[in-house]
Amino acid sequence: MNTIVAVNSGSETRKRWLPCLLLGTFLLSVSGGVAAQAAAGALPSHARASIFGSGWNCLQGYERKDRACARIEIPPNAYFNSSSNQWDCSRGYSKSGQQCLAVKVPSNAYADDSLFGSGWRCSRGYHQTEQRCTPILVPQNAYLVDSSYDHGWECSRGFRPEGEACAQVKVPSNGFLGRSGSDWQCERGFVKLGETCAVVKVPANAYLDGSGDRWQCERGFRREETVCTALTLPPNAYIDFSGTRWSCADGFHRRDDVCVAD
Repeated sequence: MNTIVAVNSGSETRKRWLPCLLLGTFLLSVSGGVAAQAAAGALPSHARASIFGSGWNCLQGYERKDRACARIEIPPNAYFNSSSNQWDCSRGYSKSGQQCLAVKVPSNAYADDSLFGSGWRCSRGYHQTEQRCTPILVPQNAYLVDSSYDHGWECSRGFRPEGEACAQVKVPSNGFLGRSGSDWQCERGFVKLGETCAVVKVPANAYLDGSGDRWQCERGFRREETVCTALTLPPNAYIDFSGTRWSCADGFHRRDDVCVAD
């Protein structure tokens, strides 16, 4: 009885082992490069070879100085930050040169984690005056805001700041409070005139525009000071897209106030 034995061809065997050979070659080259650097004394103490070719990097907790790795000295009440080669002060301490000093939090304040500033902030209702927190004096018709700028308060709607007080906004007839609440606007058909709202006088053949405080002439009329004058069209002319001017028809061109043939 004959036995049939399946034999893989040489090309198939090479395809199977090729990825393994490539990986092994890469690992040998990397380890060989590291070993060569170490043997040659290229790596200083507390350093490791770079995996991206030649060169080296300092280990965590060390920083590069010239051709060596020096230990980073961390003062009390400090810790390595996310970069692992610099340090920050713990909460309640602030950096001063190469040390961390305790933050002296004044009354009506709290410790702040910000890397900048004094290391503390005033509580709500107080603002910083040099190295202490003083009460914010909120006038009548005002309220506290969480802002470290300006007064620390804003006027209620219908009032506006005047010095250290809030003065009432005086809305004239045919006017209303604006969106901000600290100013007023005129109703449609009226226009601001000093501290009053004056009627917009719309002449004949005109209409109020979108703003409501100005007017425009209707199509076929043009503005002349305070009136709308009808356009006078010569033969072979038409009112253009503006509605206040005219152009000559095709085959004609303008000469002074008439249309002449091309």
